Amino acid sequence: MQQRKALSHDEAFLLSEKIFQNFVTYFQPQAEQKIHIFVPIEKFNEVDTQIFINYFLAQNIRVYVPKIVDEKLINIEIFGDTLFETNAWGISEPVSNEDSGEHYFHYVITPLLYCDGKGNRVGYGKGFYDALFQSISPETKKIGVNYFDPDDSIDDAWENDIPLDYLVTPTEVLSFVSGLE
Repeated sequence: MQQRKALSHDEAFLLSEKIFQNFVTYFQPQAEQKIHIFVPIEKFNEVDTQIFINYFLAQNIRVYVPKIVDEKLINIEIFGDTLFETNAWGISEPVSNEDSGEHYFHYVITPLLYCDGKGNRVGYGKGFYDALFQSISPETKKIGVNYFDPDDSIDDAWENDIPLDYLVTPTEVLSFVSGLE
């Protein structure tokens, strides 16, 4: 978190663009695919996923974003004209509370503070993405995006945690799927 906060707005944006380019080059998303992606929390200097969202919508890729309703993460499909509001935590969310009911995504792009070389991620400790990972299709590729390379290991990874399949950084795409690079 401290490393992220130390980045200037311009540095974070340039690194976010590199992460976006690496994602598009590696995964080559296609029209009509379904991608679940987080909306960045500006005060936490998260990867600017608005770059991704704008591209996906322009390419007719179906975009879903999370929203917390009654302490549960729901998946809301968004469009170019979707209205957003800022919640009490400073997170931009769709105004709608209508859960899409979607459980099959081609990709879930997830926020994280960091991950290790096995794809174990550390988020913000609320467990929303662990619950999402348990509820979606096992074929969905779970992708973390981060400005920094993975740490050696996470000492407190729980056995019920579901690791990422990939990590996209400004310099590379790392695979944690056995048998792949």
